[in-house]
Amino acid sequence: MAIIPARGGSKRIPRKNIKPFCGKPMIAWSIDAAKQSGVFDRIIVSTDDEEIADVAR
Repeated sequence: MAIIPARGGSKRIPRKNIKPFCGKPMIAWSIDAAKQSGVFDRIIVSTDDEEIADVAR
């Protein structure tokens, strides 16, 4: 199981987890890396922000 923490309240770069980077939201890079590794049978994004949760889904 992979657990990816994604806080909503970053002080340095607000909303960084959903900001686009090279064509997709930053959180998507972590999710895709976990999927492509082939190691995890379950990937969970833990967040306190509903918008990040929507993007992660």
